[in-house]
Amino acid sequence: MLLDIEKWREIIGTLKQHKLRTALTAFGVFWGIFMLTVLLGAGKGLENGVNVGFPRVSNFVNVWSQGTTQVPYQGLPIGRHIEFKPDDVDAIARNVSSISIVKGQNSLGRWSDSPPYTVHKSRSGAFSAQGGFAHIEDIDGLRIVEGRSINAIDEQQRRKVALIGQRVADQLFEKGENAIGADITLNGISFTVIGIFASLQQGNERQEEERIYLPNDTLRYAFNQVGWVDNFIIVPKPGVPARVAEEDVKKYLAQIKKVSPEDLGVFRSFNMQDQFDKVQGLFIGIKAFSWIVAIGTMFAGAVGVGNIMLIVVKERTREIGLRKALGATPRSIIAMIMQESLFISAVAGYAGLVLGTLSIEAVATMLEAGGGKAGFFGRPEVEFKTAIAALAVLVVAGVLASLMPAAKAVAVDPITALQDE
Repeated sequence: MLLDIEKWREIIGTLKQHKLRTALTAFGVFWGIFMLTVLLGAGKGLENGVNVGFPRVSNFVNVWSQGTTQVPYQGLPIGRHIEFKPDDVDAIARNVSSISIVKGQNSLGRWSDSPPYTVHKSRSGAFSAQGGFAHIEDIDGLRIVEGRSINAIDEQQRRKVALIGQRVADQLFEKGENAIGADITLNGISFTVIGIFASLQQGNERQEEERIYLPNDTLRYAFNQVGWVDNFIIVPKPGVPARVAEEDVKKYLAQIKKVSPEDLGVFRSFNMQDQFDKVQGLFIGIKAFSWIVAIGTMFAGAVGVGNIMLIVVKERTREIGLRKALGATPRSIIAMIMQESLFISAVAGYAGLVLGTLSIEAVATMLEAGGGKAGFFGRPEVEFKTAIAALAVLVVAGVLASLMPAAKAVAVDPITALQDE
């Protein structure tokens, strides 16, 4: 039936008789699909822009000790300062089953003490130093722009190597000078530059890029921090929520450090997965809002399509009656009306989908030319599943638009219709 040339000519001829009405009706469906495509594409652009600022490992937990005990416990007084020891790293790895990775981390000049004085040839500056380990770039949201990151061998051999931020490199090295392999000194201790990183964090890039990463054990031994660890980086096992690993580690630390379970202010933590999930929930809300607005507009257009089809049925009452008198089945009458309705919905909707996609691609191209981002807005895109879902909504809208006109056409009495002038 879909390849019946005469029937298609008939449909097009019928629509041509009401050009303005057909165009205005089809515009509702067109605008709904266009809005859906643009809103979802823009929402995806915002999501891409924000997600770039999250580290690739978005479910890690940072745990540190803050303050002194405020609750007496097991005969021990209040006011005890709880300090993490290097041996605690292995103890946590052995005894907390919910975690897959635990790393100790120290720093120099990041929180309370002064940043180390850093020198390369005649250039110098004061930059904080932080302990690093293999895949630190995935935890802290770094992009290696030159050289390499810290690896497991650097850790094991306590190599005196440094991964420096882009702003550190700009201040210590001449323009065009190769920093990789060069030596820098931190408080008089020499380190070899192995890589330069740019920060992926949004709004805080400058501060993050004024940092130097050293293998954590190298930092501890070089700067007299052998006896303690500032904080722990925890990554849960696959399938284990970060919140569970966070609570398990805190409970274990309270047990081995003899801290009361009621003394909640001693161990503090930052859960990246909580932050990530909140942002993802926001984007789910944006998507739902976009679908609600667009589907509402499309169904308003579908009502318009249904109205024009009712007019078509009324104007073709004699023709429908004649078809029925000559033996046309109700199924063929319904198919005729539905085909016309689906034709209007499909053409208008496909046009909206194409124009919306082209608009999104145009914005993406302009963003790429300007560096790929505009604030928190990244590259917008229309996902394939979104296009398929939009086409499915189109079909549903076209079918719903044709139900009432088709029912009215089937109800036409051939004798009454043929007698009607």
